[in-house]
Amino acid sequence: MATLDVTIVNVAGAKLRSGLDLSLSGLTWVVDGYVLVFASLLLLAGSLARRFGARRIYLAGLALFTAASLACAAAPTAAVLVAGRLLQGAGAALFMPSSLTLLLNAFPDERQRARVLGLWSAIVSTAAGLGPAVGGLLVGGLGWRSIFLINLPIGVAGLLLARAVIAPVAGRPAPLGAGGHVLGLLTLAALSFALIEGPETGWASTRVLAAFALALPAGAAFAIRERTAPVRILPGELFADRDFSSANAIGFLFNGGCYGAMFMLGLFLQNARGADPMTAGLQLLPTQLVFLLGNMLYARWGHRFGNRLALTAALLWAATGTLALALTVSPGMPYWVLAVVLGAANTGLGIGSPAMTSALMTAAGKEHADIAGATLNANRQIGTLVGVAVMGAVLASGGWYHGAAAAFGITAGTYAAAALLAWFGLRPRAA
Repeated sequence: MATLDVTIVNVAGAKLRSGLDLSLSGLTWVVDGYVLVFASLLLLAGSLARRFGARRIYLAGLALFTAASLACAAAPTAAVLVAGRLLQGAGAALFMPSSLTLLLNAFPDERQRARVLGLWSAIVSTAAGLGPAVGGLLVGGLGWRSIFLINLPIGVAGLLLARAVIAPVAGRPAPLGAGGHVLGLLTLAALSFALIEGPETGWASTRVLAAFALALPAGAAFAIRERTAPVRILPGELFADRDFSSANAIGFLFNGGCYGAMFMLGLFLQNARGADPMTAGLQLLPTQLVFLLGNMLYARWGHRFGNRLALTAALLWAATGTLALALTVSPGMPYWVLAVVLGAANTGLGIGSPAMTSALMTAAGKEHADIAGATLNANRQIGTLVGVAVMGAVLASGGWYHGAAAAFGITAGTYAAAALLAWFGLRPRAA
C-alpha cells in the first residue's frame, strides 16, 4: 500500500480536480504531500521502532495509514483530502522500515532471509508497476474515491494478521535525541519540498531557493550534531561499516535511475508516441511486472552467489539494456522492441533490489535493523525525487526522442556507477 499510493493517484488528477474543485497547486499537494511526509519522517520512525519495538510501531503505522485512507475516500473538501494524504505519508513512514526489522527477526537464517527479502521486494516492485494501471481501472470504473477505499480491506487484514502471526520485537529504552530528529526532519522535508517544487515552479523560484537555503544549514547542523552528540540518531559504527555505507549509496542511485526512468517513460509514451494515460499505463505494465521475475530469481538463487556478485551483475545487466535504448530509441522503434529491452533491463533491477536490501540489513544486524531500514528507505525516497527532477530537466531541454535518449543514457550511467559501488564497496561474503 505504501508504494502503490505513490503512483496510483497520478492518473486520478482530472477526476480529483473536477470532483473537489481542486486547484493545480492543491492537486500537486495531493500527489506530492504524501511523498514529502513519507520521506521526512523515516528516520524518526526508525528511532521509534528501536525504542518501543518494531511490531508496535508497525501496527500503529498501519492503523494510521488505514484510517487516513478512509478519511481520503470520504473527503468532502480539498483540504480534508490533502490532510488525509499527509497522514497517509506519516503512517507509511512508520510501518515501511519496521517491516524490514520484523522480517530480519523472523528469519535469522541467511538462506530463508534471501527468499523472504525477495518476496518483500516483489510486493514493493509489483505495487509500483501496477499503480498507474490499477489507478486507471479504479478511477474509470468506480470513481476517484475507490483508489483510497482499496486500502481498507488490505489494512484491516494486515492488522489482524500482524497481531496474530508476528512475534513482538522488544524495544530498547533510550533517549530519542529530539534535537537530532528536528534537524533531520527539517533537512529531509526542505530537500524533498525543493525537489518536488523545482520542476513545477522553476529552480530559481523563491520557494525553491528558500527550501534549499533551509536544507543546507539544517543538514550541516545535523551532520555536526551526529559527530559530537552523546545520543546519535545514526550509530557511528554503522557508517564506519563500508557495506552499510555502500548499500545506502547504491539505494540512492538505484531509485534515482529506476523511478526517474519510469517518470520519463510515462510522459514519453503519451507525448512522443500518442498514447492516452490508460494506454500508457498498460504499456508500462509488462516492463514493470518483470521486477517480480527478478525478485523471484534472487529469492531462489541469490544466497548461492552472495549479494556482492548478484548486485554487481544485475546492475551491469540493467546498465547495458538502458544504454542500448539510449543508442537506438527513435520514432521507428516498435513498441515491442522498447518493451522487451526495457523488460530485460528491469529484470536485472528486480534481482538487484533485494540483494541491496539484504546487504544492508546483514551489515546492520538485528541491533540496528530499525534505523538501518529507515535510513535506506529515506535515501531511496530522496533518490526518487532527485531522479524525477533530473529527468524533468532533461526532457525540458529538447525534443522527446532526443530527451529520451539522454534520459536512458543518464540512467545507464547511474546503474553502472551503482554496480561499481557494489563491487568495490561490498565485502565478499560466503555464498
